[in-house]
Amino acid sequence: MRNLSSKFAKKKILIYGFAKSGLATLKFLKKIKSEIYCWDDNSFVRKSIKKKYLLNFKKKLTNDFIDFIVVSPGINIRHCYLKNFLAKNRAKIITDLDIFYNFNKDNQIISVTGTNGKSTTCKLLEAVFKKAGHKTHLVGNIGEPILSLKKLNKKAVIIVEVSSYQLEYTQHFKSNHAVILNISPDHMERHKTMTNYINAKIKILKFQSSKDHSYLNLNNKFTKKIIDNYKKKQFFSELHKVDKYKVKKIFKKIKNKYLLSQNNLENISFVLKIASNYRIRLNIVLQVLNKFKGLPHRQERLLLNDEIICINDSKATNFESSSQSLKSYQNIFWIVGGLPKKGDKFFLNKFKKNIIKAYIIGKSTIFFKKQLRKKVNLVVVNNLKNAFLKVIKDLKQIKNSNSLTKNKYTILFSPAAASFDQFTNFEDRGKKFKELVYRARSSIY
Repeated sequence: MRNLSSKFAKKKILIYGFAKSGLATLKFLKKIKSEIYCWDDNSFVRKSIKKKYLLNFKKKLTNDFIDFIVVSPGINIRHCYLKNFLAKNRAKIITDLDIFYNFNKDNQIISVTGTNGKSTTCKLLEAVFKKAGHKTHLVGNIGEPILSLKKLNKKAVIIVEVSSYQLEYTQHFKSNHAVILNISPDHMERHKTMTNYINAKIKILKFQSSKDHSYLNLNNKFTKKIIDNYKKKQFFSELHKVDKYKVKKIFKKIKNKYLLSQNNLENISFVLKIASNYRIRLNIVLQVLNKFKGLPHRQERLLLNDEIICINDSKATNFESSSQSLKSYQNIFWIVGGLPKKGDKFFLNKFKKNIIKAYIIGKSTIFFKKQLRKKVNLVVVNNLKNAFLKVIKDLKQIKNSNSLTKNKYTILFSPAAASFDQFTNFEDRGKKFKELVYRARSSIY
């Protein structure tokens, strides 16, 4: 593979998108004396760009003026201000992942993608490697931009959470260990088709050598198709088809209730396999797993009282993600709704016995009524606060009337939708739910 490192120095580079990753890219490229231009479609964001870096596209934007274009993940190159320029210069588009790799080839890189479970798996891997004594950094889609890392030790292990948006534009990024956890319909408003979405995901494997490792989920129908479609083309390096049933004995040693949901058990199977390939002892992995507290807004358990548990699953932005919670709990009062993902469909046959009632919130009530009607008992409520109060009211009626004789109930906030119709992001949405739970603790009965 070509070494692009020297080619970045003293070259003309356009940074398109000036959020966290764009700013980190600017700071990095300044060190190697690149000639840098920056642009963001948002006029408010553009005001934060220093005048000497701000692209004057009326004077500068010709096809031969730039050597590389570093595109931020949030930029859709087919629907942006500079789309015509990008279309003519598609071969010049790279990402911060590409730049990082070409300056840090000696480091061990573990990258993780998938529709659901990326952040939890990455945090588990980080904790395992740190416990085993490795200098470890966790970057990418989970938080800090990859180019924000400074003074890296060559023995450091870099764990990278990568989204389909990042992978779509990458041209050179290679991982020693690359993971596709699972694939289900998501981000169709960007990728348009499942084929495009899958093609973006499998770029995490594309540049691996025969010495590298690929990991896929044997139980996921889309990743199984990837294996079938590419096995004759020698697409994979050393392929590990992760089968959770082969590690059942190990699962029995996990006492952490948070990790015992179906999707987390699948995530753990990847962690176990990667740790084994790095010769990390099983007892170290089990220590980490049994102490892991989980991430906020991902099946986060909140005890309301002895009879009612609340699950903050605000990160569930599609049905596949919500289905993991629906299969893991019983006697569910399900708060659902928001901006549905294009092409998403709800298959409730396996879970409807677990659901007592669904409470639809958000601005897309027609979509959710269509998905849920005749499958579960439902009611349409304007917003999260009203939905939560309605659940509490219904629970009080149940307790007073003894109409149900269940001992334990679950208030599940798993929206199966994006948050932007009523909230800033899924974190904001999850915090609001937790506030409602905390207030209700003293007044529930």
